[in-house]
Amino acid sequence: MLFLNAEDVRHCLPMAACIEAMKQAFLSLIENRVQMPLRTQLSLDCHDGTTLVMPAWINEDSQPALAVKIVSVFDRNPIIGHARIQAVVVVLEPQTGRLKALIEGSSLTGIRTAAVSGAATDLLARKDSRTLAILGSGVQARTHIEAMCAVRPIETVWIYAPTSAHVESLILELTSQGAINANLHAADSAASAVSQADIICTTTTSAVPVFHDKDLKPGVHINAVGSYTPEAREIPSETVVRAHVIVDDRHAAWTEAGDLIQPLESGLIDRDHVLASLGELVAETAIGRTNDQDITLFKSVGLAVQDAMAARLALLQAAMQQRGQILNG
Repeated sequence: MLFLNAEDVRHCLPMAACIEAMKQAFLSLIENRVQMPLRTQLSLDCHDGTTLVMPAWINEDSQPALAVKIVSVFDRNPIIGHARIQAVVVVLEPQTGRLKALIEGSSLTGIRTAAVSGAATDLLARKDSRTLAILGSGVQARTHIEAMCAVRPIETVWIYAPTSAHVESLILELTSQGAINANLHAADSAASAVSQADIICTTTTSAVPVFHDKDLKPGVHINAVGSYTPEAREIPSETVVRAHVIVDDRHAAWTEAGDLIQPLESGLIDRDHVLASLGELVAETAIGRTNDQDITLFKSVGLAVQDAMAARLALLQAAMQQRGQILNG
């Protein structure tokens, strides 16, 4: 059995390759080559935590994939020095169900989530998009900057989070690594960040909208990835109403995406307001953007097929790079 730690995962999931893998994952999904039950959620309210179990089977003759991700989101963890998200991906041999690999799941989740937003941005954002706004300063903020820069010629990035020290730390980290060519700036407010943006990524833990609709530029593309429960949302209803809305999966979105469920329950939209799934854009059976003035919104709640496909890519790269640790037993 192979074990890939966080460092291995970062080396084995290069962003550009992961973006293409996510496009393939969503194409497989709409072509009915994926078995993926809705994830199971176990709430541990006494610890402000939730544990989710996410299995998926990708039925492809050449490279089938079978994996289960177990991910826990515990809001108190940062107070005691632990990451808020804890996860592992269990990879099984498709032909036998035997344990094939264990992959550190938090890093994989951060990369694959941003890669899906990268795929959506590649299919929806204006080609001349050069200014990016990031709301949030955690792992998803970091990986989303990388993903957006991989698909558009980003020159300027504005980052806003309520704790300015976290933003400064993120900027320092990215600058010292030298991996991002764009100019990185701390924004004074969400309004100042989004008002300048061609692309916006909301990567927060907020349960209420994180910007005002009136502050958006015409033609902006938005990736909303922070919320995944009916009770929480990052996007104001006014934006949802006037946006061309694309989702990762309709059933999952109408079950879990508060950004859409709340305006639906308020009577502001109906279920037909979702124009397409990401897989339909990849297959070119639907169109998300019709002109440069459209506001496009990609709402993602996260799907197990993303983890299975990312794990498949990570194991292929690990074999090529000779990374990972062999565990016996």
